[in-house]
Amino acid sequence: MRKLSIFALAAALLAFGVVSGAFASGSNEAASAQQQTLVYATTDKVSDMDPASAYDFHTWEIFQNIDQGLLQYKPGTTEIIPGLAESYTVNDKGDVYTFKLRKGLKFSNGDAFNAQAVKWSIDRVMKLNADPAWLVTSFVKSVDVVDDNTVRFNLTGPTSYFPSLVATPTYFPLDPKNYPADKVAKDVSELNGGAIAGLGPYTLSSFKRDEEAVFKANPNYYGPAPKISQIIIRYFADATTMRLALESGEVDLVYKTLNPSDIKDLEANSKFTTNKLSGPYIRYVCFETSESVFKDNRLRQAFAALINRPDINQKVFLGQNSPLYSMIPQGMIYHTDDFKTALGDGNIQLAQKLLTEAGYSKDKPLTFDLWYTPSHYGDTEVNMAEVLKNQLEASGMMKVTLKSAEWATYKEQWNKKQMPVFLLGWYPDYVDPDDYTAAFASTEGSKGMGIYFSNPQWDALFQKEQTSTDPKVREQVFKEVQQKWTVQVPTAPIYQGNLYVFTKPNVKGVNIGPTLIFNYDQLYFSK
Repeated sequence: MRKLSIFALAAALLAFGVVSGAFASGSNEAASAQQQTLVYATTDKVSDMDPASAYDFHTWEIFQNIDQGLLQYKPGTTEIIPGLAESYTVNDKGDVYTFKLRKGLKFSNGDAFNAQAVKWSIDRVMKLNADPAWLVTSFVKSVDVVDDNTVRFNLTGPTSYFPSLVATPTYFPLDPKNYPADKVAKDVSELNGGAIAGLGPYTLSSFKRDEEAVFKANPNYYGPAPKISQIIIRYFADATTMRLALESGEVDLVYKTLNPSDIKDLEANSKFTTNKLSGPYIRYVCFETSESVFKDNRLRQAFAALINRPDINQKVFLGQNSPLYSMIPQGMIYHTDDFKTALGDGNIQLAQKLLTEAGYSKDKPLTFDLWYTPSHYGDTEVNMAEVLKNQLEASGMMKVTLKSAEWATYKEQWNKKQMPVFLLGWYPDYVDPDDYTAAFASTEGSKGMGIYFSNPQWDALFQKEQTSTDPKVREQVFKEVQQKWTVQVPTAPIYQGNLYVFTKPNVKGVNIGPTLIFNYDQLYFSK
């Protein structure tokens, strides 16, 4: 077998800029702050405390700090580097990956880490088949224990970006003694020992849902000790209160999600450091395509044609984001602007034509509920929903009722097909266009997103790009998929967002790159 260079494909995937701002380094500055506590504020929420089920950005962020994959991203980059595995090989066909694990590692509770734990964890993800399971089941056929320190993944077919998949939390090894084998652990109270046993640089020492999470340095971590020994996340109900906490000195760092006016003011305030993150964060609307009124793709096309992206960006976000015309983000390989050329922005004439063909009129408008979640994406969400409602009703042939639900209920409702159309956001699972397409429009992936889109031709296209190592083949597939997307419209892109981290001047090391992974162990206090 040939030795695989560490995922050379990833280096060409993105052309995004990295974080702006000063990132001073130096052990002398960090050394004085070994025992200090950093307080981090967010309006985000935690979902299930289980990598087999968690499928949201903030909960993944937590697992990326208290646990680790066999491979990981080098902080601030798209480069895949060794994690719990010190090396790996792949067969000539590209469908068998064999990982050599680091020896002598222990979970934070002292239990030994080995190949059996890796196999148990992957088998569990496949058995429970929760929302993110497709990241495993679409690619992995089986896992074999070769010996205590060697594990083999047998894939359903060649997958050139499999190393990037292995770096996602869904693949993170769990302690079999810690997690239940036959059910999802919704909270830490459902775990043996009442705490998560992880392999990352931090442990989650205390957790009060929607209030506070306390992280302490993991004494069993094999890598360098974190520069800050304790980090506390405080959860805020709204952006305004969170901003006031930063300005009053109660918190050291604020991340996700401030109001656009807060961002504008804080950027101009010399008392704080601004870290602007430009990357593959996108927002879009999903349609339930199997049973709802939107099973007619003409109605989905009409909806998409009425979205006026520049108008939303200016009215809701003060121009701080970018209109998006593909599910593949700008700056990522294979991106095209097909929604702009095929459907346009606020194209009332086209929408009216499509609605008329489907049997609707001004006297008989298309009536439906548009759902949003009020806090998960920040206080601007209700404003975006209202602006979108006005744009849709400007056609004179749609009547929209806005409805909302908090995140946990929201997820349940899309799984139960209770929302015909709903707003969502996406951060990369793995840095590849496949993650922005197959996740929503393959038969397997779309189920977990509440879209339930299924088309054998599309599945064949995804299979083709997933198993090809030829960039020209993949480019042609994604070109075709993006063109087809404007006709079938399982989702409609709205904007590509910038994220902002504001800190006190003495907080350094906010090294968040194109993957948008926030490694807490990179943070430190300057003198």
